Amino acid sequence: MLLSLAASRRVLFLGGKGGVGKTTVASAVALAQARAGRRVLLVSTDPAHNLGHLWQRRIGPARVRVAANLDALELDPEATVRAHLDEVGAALRQLMPPHLAGEVDRHLALSRDAPGMHEAALLERIAELVEEGLRDGDLLVFDTAPSGHTARLMALPEMMSAWTEGLLRRQERSERFGAALRNLGADDGVAERALGGGSAGNPRDRDQRIRQVLHRRRHRFEHLRGVLADGALAAFVIVLAAERLPVLETIELHAQLQRAGVQVGGLVVNKRSPADAGEFLAGRHAQEEAHLQHLNRALPELPVQQLPLLPGDVVGAEALEAFAGRL
Repeated sequence: MLLSLAASRRVLFLGGKGGVGKTTVASAVALAQARAGRRVLLVSTDPAHNLGHLWQRRIGPARVRVAANLDALELDPEATVRAHLDEVGAALRQLMPPHLAGEVDRHLALSRDAPGMHEAALLERIAELVEEGLRDGDLLVFDTAPSGHTARLMALPEMMSAWTEGLLRRQERSERFGAALRNLGADDGVAERALGGGSAGNPRDRDQRIRQVLHRRRHRFEHLRGVLADGALAAFVIVLAAERLPVLETIELHAQLQRAGVQVGGLVVNKRSPADAGEFLAGRHAQEEAHLQHLNRALPELPVQQLPLLPGDVVGAEALEAFAGRL
């Protein structure tokens, strides 16, 4: 199920409760698709940075070649916020009157730790990677953070698009007001001061720059929202263990993703206990079966793939190659 889903999509998100093996499954499916000849980018949005540990090499925010046809990177939330605020600050300093530069700096310093700032910056970086990946590659595989963080992130494109649309409407009203003042005979300086500004150059040029920034952001978020909602282009796979809490969390995550308009393509049950390896594991297998029956009753329409519990850790390219063979 998982390989056929990945082979028919351009963007694949893997999420679920922490500790269920999302990074292993994401890396294995990315490697399998790269071995099939597709150009793949594997992206971790999890601040825990497990990709580097799994591949036994340093992986950071810049693309690193980890196998033929396969690049990987780890999004660093702090670095992403810094880059995001640096870009916003540079744009604001161009748009605002020079005497307000200090206010811009103070606002950005306060914004660095504002609620939602990390998610907004991370979302913009994800949107940028999706645009680049669809243009330059064949498949993007996202190894996401644990369920609650990912659910909020998947709901953000809708909110950010609406927020940016509101900014555009306010900017357009401000521009119309300035134009009305100028039509009444006020010169550009008077109109600018009436709008709360100062000497930041031609107000018409400033309005145009503001529109360009806001339209670019709106397009980026709308594009990501469209990709997430397109079941033929993207899919979200929930990885879980056959245990009570992961099963309940999976049902809730599925509901949250549905409300956000994100297509869930299937479920991967990882670390499934064998039924024929002694009394203890047979008992575990039976208990897991009961939890999976509950999952099936709650989400009967979703395909389910089960992967076995392995005797050792999956670490390094060779072990990932073997694990990918089980997909």
